[in-house]
Amino acid sequence: MTAGSTPPPPAARETLTVPQPLRPEDEALRQVRLRNMKRWALALLVLATVIFIFARLLEGRYPWLGIVRATAEASMIGGLADWFAVTALFKHPLGIPIPHTAIIPNRKDRVGLTLGAFVQKNFLHKDVIVAKLHTLNAAERMARWMVEPENSRRIARQLAKSLSAAANVLRDDDVEQVITKAVVGRVQKTQVAPMLGRALSLLTAGNRHQGLLDDAIRLLAKAITENQDLIRERVEKESPWWVPGTIDDKIAARIVSALERTAQAVHQDANHPLRARFDNAIDEFIVKLQASPEVILKAEQIKEDLLHADAVRQFSASLWSDAKASIARHAEDPDGFNPETIQRGLTAFGNAILSDALLMEKVDAWLIEAVVAVTERYQDEVGELIASTVRRWDPKATSYRIELAIGRDLQFIRINGTLVGGLAGMVLYLVQRVM
Repeated sequence: MTAGSTPPPPAARETLTVPQPLRPEDEALRQVRLRNMKRWALALLVLATVIFIFARLLEGRYPWLGIVRATAEASMIGGLADWFAVTALFKHPLGIPIPHTAIIPNRKDRVGLTLGAFVQKNFLHKDVIVAKLHTLNAAERMARWMVEPENSRRIARQLAKSLSAAANVLRDDDVEQVITKAVVGRVQKTQVAPMLGRALSLLTAGNRHQGLLDDAIRLLAKAITENQDLIRERVEKESPWWVPGTIDDKIAARIVSALERTAQAVHQDANHPLRARFDNAIDEFIVKLQASPEVILKAEQIKEDLLHADAVRQFSASLWSDAKASIARHAEDPDGFNPETIQRGLTAFGNAILSDALLMEKVDAWLIEAVVAVTERYQDEVGELIASTVRRWDPKATSYRIELAIGRDLQFIRINGTLVGGLAGMVLYLVQRVM
């Protein structure tokens, strides 16, 4: 690599396909540093060459200059060899197309594939990610972040804005159809009659239905007392015209009295025959709901009629329209949005994690499983992304950017080669003289 090498002209750089170029001030600073290091390396090589020439010319007169000549000669050889090696990475030395030189421009695609495979196998490997995530205490950090009021409020507001944006993108008809299918589909897959039978079985366990019967009897007695006039009017309307009104009054009074006595008797007697008949009727109905094909079929027909009614479609539409309007109000008036419910939920969840070591461990495991699943799913795509990105880069621009990034450090190879080569030459000269 020569000290006079220059970066590509500005016009060429403007058309390059390269990732995120450096800021102008950073690029200029790196160019200056790279140029200075090249000059130091070249100056050391020139110094070794000059010393070698003078020592070689004067060695016949001053034999002790042999060690100086040998040292300078080895320094010059080492410096030249390392200059060739470093330069060959980025371009052809002296412009001569020597095989296996200009490695980065000519092997750019292979470098991209290798780099992608390296990242995929060494950075996105499951064991590496799991080990790193275990040291992060992600669950604890997340919990401590969530319990901060400002953070939980920010999440709530951002959630409202995101939902509003998503709601505006979705078509109302599509969402209503999804809701309808979800509700109707779920109900259609479930037989109503057996489910009702199981519910009634739970209701009647421990004679709980007798308590409901007592409540019904009390309501019946109250209704009879409050509607005596209505009963009398009904009796009078149904009796023949020639029956005197006093007789109608007595009949109505007897009906009211009989109903009240029956209700009181059933309420006070736990073994009343009506209670037994009520038990038998309930048990028989439960059996039919769960085992009778006719009852099950009839229940399914009623269910289908209800599901295809306009009320169900209107219900689905109203669910979405009300939810969308509510979301829109929150997004349009963020100051009027009260996220306290979401805040309390986030804060409570965060505190629960912090106070329960077992829960924290479970959340950590969930987070690790989620990250590992995503990584394993997309690690091949990441490797291909790196390879395809490098493949699209311009070869000369790629070489220039890499040299600008690491070229200054590579100049130390030239400097060290010159110094170490001279030291090796001096040692070999001394060994040769001793032997």
